[in-house]
Amino acid sequence: MSDSQAVVDGTAMAVFETYIKTTPERLWEAITDPAMRAKYSFGVEVRSDWTPGSRYESSVPGVVEIATGENVEVDPPHRLVQTFTALWSDDVKAVGESRVTWEIEPVGSSCRLTVTHDHLPAGAHGEVYGGWPMILAGLKTLLETGENLDTPGSLMYAEASGWER
Repeated sequence: MSDSQAVVDGTAMAVFETYIKTTPERLWEAITDPAMRAKYSFGVEVRSDWTPGSRYESSVPGVVEIATGENVEVDPPHRLVQTFTALWSDDVKAVGESRVTWEIEPVGSSCRLTVTHDHLPAGAHGEVYGGWPMILAGLKTLLETGENLDTPGSLMYAEASGWER
């Protein structure tokens, strides 16, 4: 997986790219289905009706609220653009609203997934965008092997939420 970070005109962005042996449809499902998402994203479910302008909520139910935002652009199975307001601590709440763009491009029998987290203030708290490498590694592992990543970070809310690996 490759990633890069930049500051342009006072706003920061982080870009993460990985290749996953799957179809665009299966990758889209993994991004938008709450149960699948929880398997690779720290136990976090994301709930929405996935229509342009709709809201989404991201949480480990009964444990912690993670983020909320709007689905700005929804083009299954190619592109999802969302506003993102982190909620899990006062430090990340202080960052305010940013944007996350998921882009899926077929490449042979695989997909290139590019996640861009931008509209971040320069010097934004690293926790707001720092979890993407582990989330995307978990996504890739799940889709390619059917197994869950078992790093400590990927399992951080598993016991508290009753989530099963």
